[in-house]
Amino acid sequence: MKTYEAKENVTLKTFTDNVSAQASFRFRILLKEGRIKVNGKRVSADCPLVAGDRVDYLLTAKEEAKAAFSVVYEDDNVCVTDKEDGVNSEAVFSALSERGEAYFIHRLDRNTAGVMIFAKTKEAEEELLSAFREHRTKKIYLALVVGKIPKRHAVEEAYLQKDEKKSLVRISKDRGDKIVTEYEVLEEREETSLLRVTLHTGKTHQIRAHLAYLGFPVAGDTKYGNDEFNRAHNLTRQRLIAKELSLELSGALAYLNGKVFSSAREI
Repeated sequence: MKTYEAKENVTLKTFTDNVSAQASFRFRILLKEGRIKVNGKRVSADCPLVAGDRVDYLLTAKEEAKAAFSVVYEDDNVCVTDKEDGVNSEAVFSALSERGEAYFIHRLDRNTAGVMIFAKTKEAEEELLSAFREHRTKKIYLALVVGKIPKRHAVEEAYLQKDEKKSLVRISKDRGDKIVTEYEVLEEREETSLLRVTLHTGKTHQIRAHLAYLGFPVAGDTKYGNDEFNRAHNLTRQRLIAKELSLELSGALAYLNGKVFSSAREI
């Protein structure tokens, strides 16, 4: 059994997604079989939680063992993970926090797999947050997109606006925050192209929205993608991987300069 305490008012589903990937994988089944308790009482449907509520998940050994991420690199200052798709970044942080001190630095979308870095000390947190804020990071992704692309390589610029109510972003030629996305075609397949994507700016949903705006949406993307293609190929998660991460760091983390942290995942 795994037990967690709610720190704020939230729904049971959202809480589960953020604290336990293993319970999130089996959420509907756990509810159906009465294997979730809130304050000691079994629940059979999603419900609101308030700060201080205790939630128990009655998981089997096999369910608890299902991997949500693997550790790529770890030392006394940082932990680099390779996240599975279908897992909230917050759930990775929750699992690391159970092992010891951990600090959240950046996020990946739930259905984007790949490399994330977490701090293990306050000093490391401050330096990593500064590196991300000051664009002293290099982030490379693999993306499988729908269609064939005329340009083998391009650096594309546009502007991005957030729509908080709809939880999405809009791309245009002249309104919002400037974004810069670089891509290289690695391989052409029957109906798709495999791209190596370099982020020169790091905005919410930038890759997915920008590539869709350019006319080649990420395969499996249910928010910005090609619905007809996704239905025809039974795709419900975007084919997008945070493949590589490197950073320019100073102070106590300068020894990490030159290191490239890579995901083992391929598309």
